[in-house]
Amino acid sequence: MVKKDRVKALEVQSTWLQDYVNSSEKQKTLYKRTLLIVGLSQIFGGAGLAAGITVGAILAQQMLGTDSYAGVPTALFTLGSAGAAWFVGRLSQRKGRRAGLATGFILGGIGAIGVILATILNSVFLLFLSLLIYGAGTATNLQARYAGTDLANTKQRATAVSMSMVFTTFGAVAGPNLTEVMGKLALSIHVPALAGPFILSAVAYILAGLVFYILLRPDPLLIARAIEEKKQEADKQKSTKTSIPINNHRGVTVGATVMFLTQIVMVAIMTMTPVHMKHHGHGLGEVGIVIGFHIGSMYLPSLFTGILIDKIGRTAMTIASGVTLLLAGLVAAMAPSDSMVLLVVALSLLGLGWNLGLISGTAQIVDATEPSTRAKTQGTIDVLIALAGALGGALSGMVVAHSSYAILSLSGGILSLLLIPVIIWARGGTKENKIKVDQGF
Repeated sequence: MVKKDRVKALEVQSTWLQDYVNSSEKQKTLYKRTLLIVGLSQIFGGAGLAAGITVGAILAQQMLGTDSYAGVPTALFTLGSAGAAWFVGRLSQRKGRRAGLATGFILGGIGAIGVILATILNSVFLLFLSLLIYGAGTATNLQARYAGTDLANTKQRATAVSMSMVFTTFGAVAGPNLTEVMGKLALSIHVPALAGPFILSAVAYILAGLVFYILLRPDPLLIARAIEEKKQEADKQKSTKTSIPINNHRGVTVGATVMFLTQIVMVAIMTMTPVHMKHHGHGLGEVGIVIGFHIGSMYLPSLFTGILIDKIGRTAMTIASGVTLLLAGLVAAMAPSDSMVLLVVALSLLGLGWNLGLISGTAQIVDATEPSTRAKTQGTIDVLIALAGALGGALSGMVVAHSSYAILSLSGGILSLLLIPVIIWARGGTKENKIKVDQGF
């Protein structure tokens, strides 16, 4: 009986797959619906990721009693996100976006619950273990951007990424600014105040996972894969080569490098900003405001950046990313420690530079891959992005402890200039490669 039900279910799935493969109107409708579902999940996901950014370093400093390891929480949850990115990418490759994204977000929620228990028990070991699991939410929140691109054409891909990131803004900005409120809520239930934001994370990540699990049907990646298979079959029957190349390794390398560099610079400076502010008399509320502006700048500009990347090209906007990150580092390095305004400006520029790099890099990855291998490749690249964040988070505390926040910020700005030789290399090679880069690939 069970076998018959399974066969019937497979037949039904095959029928609706063919319905979407054969109807361009249904594909367009599903594309728009997927963007809305991704957007809804990103509102919750954005709120979930904000907790670790806002109070993670302060929590470690309080529990460990030293600044030297204040970057460890960011390193741990970004290292955890590396493993989760690999896992979610492989699961999405086998089962589709729905299974991968729902599982990743729920794991992130479980990790947040673990952090809350660690603060109650004052257990550093449980804290570190929970932060690793909490990183699954960060990885999944980042990988969700790919779901919107599965059914997008070449001129829509950066815009599709940016649309999913815009919705993250609502939760990501609200999260840090609810720091004090969640701290009071935590105290009211006899939980340490710094665990308050993680209560928000636990609820938000689990809700984001449920949104994908319940609503993301049919799965856009499975539809895109079926469409590609149909095209390849048609090409075989015509005895012609497929017009879509198998993974363009140069494009994948460039896209991955752009995202790696922007991630390491952004995470390093962002991680130590709350600690820097706390040392100079700023309270949690002020930290929340600065980080709120930062996260808003990471996502809100997506209203425009995706469109600009699709119209102006990946190359120009990648260079803009490097220049913006350099400015962020310079402003942060020169800002007086008591200047909220300049810290807001610096962290806003930092978020904008990251936004430009992430969206242009993501678009290049999608351009350079095909549906049959896309999720696996994307997952692998997001592992590198997470490792970049882990490296930036781990080194940031050590750099500040042995020099200063200004040196860290200046070093990050200079490092971002490496994006320019990356683009010069991308424009090299064959005439065909040059044409693709000029067209925005």
